[in-house]
Amino acid sequence: MIIDIEPVALTADSSAPGDLYPIREVARLTGVNPVTLRAWERRYGLIQPTRTESGHRLYSMTDIETVRRVLGWIERGVTVSKVGDLLTREPRSRTLEAGIETDEYSEWHLSIRAALSAFDEAELERLYGQIFSIYPVDIVFQAIFLPLWQQLLREQDEFGRTSEWLLLDGFLRGRVQHRLQLQAAGARQRVVLVALPELCHELELLVAGLLLTRTDRVVRVLAVGQPLGELSLICEKLKPQAVVLFANRALSTAHVRRLQRLANTLNCSLLLAGEAANVAQEALAGTSIGCLGSDAVLMNQRLDADLKG
Repeated sequence: MIIDIEPVALTADSSAPGDLYPIREVARLTGVNPVTLRAWERRYGLIQPTRTESGHRLYSMTDIETVRRVLGWIERGVTVSKVGDLLTREPRSRTLEAGIETDEYSEWHLSIRAALSAFDEAELERLYGQIFSIYPVDIVFQAIFLPLWQQLLREQDEFGRTSEWLLLDGFLRGRVQHRLQLQAAGARQRVVLVALPELCHELELLVAGLLLTRTDRVVRVLAVGQPLGELSLICEKLKPQAVVLFANRALSTAHVRRLQRLANTLNCSLLLAGEAANVAQEALAGTSIGCLGSDAVLMNQRLDADLKG
């Protein structure tokens, strides 16, 4: 994430090491007011800032990232009382497992934002190619481009941010669609990926398709707006081994009932992917609908298990 302030200088009464930020700066950076930040700490235990000897709260970059993750879940329709459990169930990031510093991604974010603010698509193309030459596809999108895309989406009330977001969104959709067109048509596994209406953006759907694509698996991404009632017809023609529904917002009770009815009309597995799958596991327990989650590695592992089952 982009930090445009200097961390607070710790005084002699502070026992907390490292770069830390006072609550007013955290509120400015995240848009969450201090009263809410304190409530998330006291009532739900979502963040645990350190304290100086005089009792002032100081927040690390990890705390700030947690606040943004909480906001992300709330924006997807999850109540704040349920967010804590979801945070503990989130898979450990591959960026941490690989020992890659978050600062490295922040530097890429700064470079990409500079290209966007100048509306320099040639520089954006250069950065995109450079990033792809260094990292695997899941890191490229889940650790670098999508977090920045999401941040710009949240900042659209600021002048110019909507234009920057539209530039990045259109650029990435074009590049991901091109990569999806390069799939091996004769792959052994065939999967249809479709968005649940109004529960995700097109780019999120396309990236999910790319993350599920492998040399032995072709993923057919249907256009946003695809009627769910016509999936049985499409499956009759394409004969996939699985249909994966994608959503990044929490499902309503009506959605769950609709998915259960849909599963009865298909002659293949029906699975749910995206952030919604992390929330819906309990609601879908006992049904034939499997939850893949949102992490690229876990999605592929669970899809493999289903297709082999």
